[in-house]
Amino acid sequence: TTMVVIISGEDESAYRLLSWCGDNNLVLNTKKTKELIVDYRRNRSDIQPLLINGDRVEQVARFKFLGVTIKEDLTWGAHIAALVKRAQQRLYYLRLLRKQQL
Repeated sequence: TTMVVIISGEDESAYRLLSWCGDNNLVLNTKKTKELIVDYRRNRSDIQPLLINGDRVEQVARFKFLGVTIKEDLTWGAHIAALVKRAQQRLYYLRLLRKQQL
């Protein structure tokens, strides 16, 4: 399950999300839940950790979602680096097979 919530200012979207999940018999697994903050302001302020049912949600700078690496600055660098690494691994195995004439 994926939820994208935009919280601006003192918005209480996280609390509304939690109550919506409760109303629809859904439970948020805080161990699997990650918080990625995209903030383009020049003066970033410290953001309070997100708490769900008393458990702190882990803040991450990047995570992999449906095969795409998403970073907090929304650039493609990390995703492209992962693709290149995977391609290099596949090419290495193909070279080994070619050496063995398979």
